[in-house]
Amino acid sequence: MKKIEAIIRKTKFDEVKEALNDAGIEFFTFWEVRGIGKAHESRVYRGIAYDTSTIERMLISIYCREKFLKPAVDAIMNAAKTGEIGDGKIFVSEISDAFRIRTGEEGDKALYVEGGE
Repeated sequence: MKKIEAIIRKTKFDEVKEALNDAGIEFFTFWEVRGIGKAHESRVYRGIAYDTSTIERMLISIYCREKFLKPAVDAIMNAAKTGEIGDGKIFVSEISDAFRIRTGEEGDKALYVEGGE
């Protein structure tokens, strides 16, 4: 099992969500986050531009079986890419075990409904 964490532009979230759905990812969690990086954004309020030191992004967290890793990463890469600095990052880590609280199922069976792949 793998955990995929992706930090992407807020403006690309809907495109990434659709791409993940097309790649077979049925469930993921997400948060609005702020960070500091090389990209700097400015905001205009009442005609005055303000430079912000933090950048608004979306953090997506996905737990999946090994076979969904490449399709999920490819979906995020293709949907989130603008080609400009600040497109984001993807991190992949190993998950040693998972448990479904309701049924007690363990391992990758805990990730999806029975009969699903």
